Amino acid sequence: MIKEHSPATVQQLLQAREILLVDVREPQEFASARIHGAVLFPLSSFDPGALPPPDKVRVIFHCGSGKRSAMAVAKCQQAGINHHEHMTGGIQGWMAARLPTITLDPASGGVIDRR
Repeated sequence: MIKEHSPATVQQLLQAREILLVDVREPQEFASARIHGAVLFPLSSFDPGALPPPDKVRVIFHCGSGKRSAMAVAKCQQAGINHHEHMTGGIQGWMAARLPTITLDPASGGVIDRR
């Protein structure tokens, strides 16, 4: 069973420090745009056993659109690890909701904090 959350709900949970938001996109995707407080754990090298235990930390996964984060949940379930939550719409949904991100300025390579 996958529990889905809207970007607005995930933002509230992040602000309350109730979750660990795990971004399962690839490093170049993470570098170009990311969510404040998210940690990178690419699906290409994903090992559910390397995550903190579910009884210690509530994990919510996200990706670009929601597909890979659902795959991360499936990998956790296959490994018998009860991390079962992800953000619908991924960072695309997050940005469409105009929630804060960190992006790179392609002209200068500088960081742009979009709050």
